[in-house]
Amino acid sequence: MSFHKPLNAPRDHTGFITGYLEALSLVERLHRLLLDVIKDEFERVGILEINAVQALLLFNIGDHEVTAGELKTRGYYQGSNVSYNLKKLVDMGYMHHQRCEVDRRSVRVRLTEKGRHIRDVVTTLFERHAEGLEARGVLGPDGVDHITTALRRVERYWTDQIRYIY
Repeated sequence: MSFHKPLNAPRDHTGFITGYLEALSLVERLHRLLLDVIKDEFERVGILEINAVQALLLFNIGDHEVTAGELKTRGYYQGSNVSYNLKKLVDMGYMHHQRCEVDRRSVRVRLTEKGRHIRDVVTTLFERHAEGLEARGVLGPDGVDHITTALRRVERYWTDQIRYIY
């Protein structure tokens, strides 16, 4: 991702803009790195049938029963990407699917035992990382709270930008 300083940026905001662009780049890199970490863990434990995006999808669904639309609404996944991955996960036996009684066009999905196993592998990985971050002094509870609060504020701002275009 390449960022350029806007030509009309006031001089006193240049530092903030630079920091914001760096944060955007970091969020993007962290997401890609998270997928790589999940992929590496799956290779380590011999799970080669599904990819990291599909594993993260199973993790995020957890014990819920949801529709593809609900997953998109929650902001986890993009359009056809979620539909494609849900179909693949159903076909591979990681999820059950059932047509909604009210809206026959809508399909509800939930994890199978096989899907819950994948969710548990990801959960264990994330718990191990949380323990390691805290034990090594990389990040403590206050740091996690500050990061989460800041990211939620950005999320709200971006959501408002989409809903209420100036």
